Amino acid sequence: MPLIPYEPFRRLENMRQELDHFFRTDFPDFKAGFGQNFGNPSIDIYDTENEVVATCDIPGLEKKEDVNIDIDNNILSISGTINKVNEIKEEHLHRQERFVGRFQRSVSLPSRVSSEGVKATYKNGVLEIRMPKLEPHTKKRIDVEFH
Repeated sequence: MPLIPYEPFRRLENMRQELDHFFRTDFPDFKAGFGQNFGNPSIDIYDTENEVVATCDIPGLEKKEDVNIDIDNNILSISGTINKVNEIKEEHLHRQERFVGRFQRSVSLPSRVSSEGVKATYKNGVLEIRMPKLEPHTKKRIDVEFH
């Protein structure tokens, strides 16, 4: 008679742990290596008195053609591709990792903005977009003439 009772799910748990270990050590973990899921990058949006500012973490962009920014009907859309290749020019190459991914994100803006005068800058993996606000609609009182 065994001292430990038979547990059929113990073998499954051991197999799961072995598979987790295998995938964790033998394959690159792109999510951990790049810090986010590129399909849907996070965006922070705030507004000041004169403009709406959006910041988005997108590390790995190499040139301005890799990102598209559109403003349509007060919706900001950011999309693009990341093509990251680490080139090693050494005699004994043991591993070379590449990452190719697309991202896209659309968000509604808190204020009406003009598509004219928008400025976008990319520095240290952060995309910042500054959009000037449209002049607020002013209410005009209309006097009614009585006859």
